[in-house]
Amino acid sequence: MPPKILVVPDKFKGTLTARAAAQAIARGWGRARPDDSLELLPMTDGGDGFGEVMSRLLKARPQSIRTVNAAHHPCGATWWWDAQTKTAIVESAQVIGLAMLPAGRFHPFELDTFGLGKLLWAAWAKGARQVLVGIGGSATNDGGFGLARAMGWEFLAANQKPIRHWTELHRLVEIRPPQRRRFGRITVAVDVQNALLGTRGATCVYGPQKGLHVEDFPQAEKCLGRLAVVAHRHFGQNFAKRPGAGAAGGLGFGLLAFLGAKPEPGFELFARHAKLDRHLRAAGLVITGEGAIDRSTLMGKGTGEIARQCQARTIPCLGLAGSLAPDIRRNRRFCELRALTDLTTMRQAKARPAVWLERLAELTARGHVEPSASGSR
Repeated sequence: MPPKILVVPDKFKGTLTARAAAQAIARGWGRARPDDSLELLPMTDGGDGFGEVMSRLLKARPQSIRTVNAAHHPCGATWWWDAQTKTAIVESAQVIGLAMLPAGRFHPFELDTFGLGKLLWAAWAKGARQVLVGIGGSATNDGGFGLARAMGWEFLAANQKPIRHWTELHRLVEIRPPQRRRFGRITVAVDVQNALLGTRGATCVYGPQKGLHVEDFPQAEKCLGRLAVVAHRHFGQNFAKRPGAGAAGGLGFGLLAFLGAKPEPGFELFARHAKLDRHLRAAGLVITGEGAIDRSTLMGKGTGEIARQCQARTIPCLGLAGSLAPDIRRNRRFCELRALTDLTTMRQAKARPAVWLERLAELTARGHVEPSASGSR
């Protein structure tokens, strides 16, 4: 009897959504092994594509809104609404995403999270009882300062003059709450566990991806550090040290501190709503993947977690990627690892990612060896 194959990739960042990746894999695999039974389950760990994946799982409908992007330029954004459960799904990258801005045009000191606030207000105005927020892929490094201002929080310097730019937060002495404090229940999906500050914090680890340079680090750390100190004094809790506070340039911190959000690993949120355990129990082979499989993949990201769960269940797990780190190819979580760069150059792979992923899946399927009895469940 042909094996049942679960195709459960994450996005190939900047090139393919998780759904597009799953479809490309299925087309290629199906050409080589047409009798195999393929089940497609695109996944997310909280970054770009969170809305598309989670809305399909919850059968939520898209909603449109006008707001501003990270540079405060007018933009349209999509969020999703499940009327039955009164659940809103919000993908921060739809508003303040790095991919929404021209490459290299804006410095992170010019950007903030303000535009996300209007979208959240729309969700609560719709009657949302809970909001699921994916925060990966942001262009910002403001600690959620802009979002908090959009929700009505005030940030004051010693002269009681309002602070309007996060790069002035080193002068912060007081935080004042908005008149309206009941924002509804928020679950924030995080794909990293970094704290807000320090060498493993938002600025030092993720700032360079957004355009921060080493010479910018002291100012950014000084501003976020002052925000953390005053917030600690105001709330009586040190949110800056919470795992995930450093996610999305500190947006994790802002959501926890100013909106009372509860963090949850993005992959676990997906796995629960997708009933992943049930799908894995029925699978004879799992195919997963993402744009780059490297050491960070094994540190809680979706692709690595899929492989870990497969290893625990002795299900063969095949990993397909845009590129592979040299030291990852023999990782025991995967029965096999293949990359688009095995077939072509990185430039060509990025130019026609679906075509090359389809071809890689087909070639892998033609050479695929059925797991032996000792390797099956």
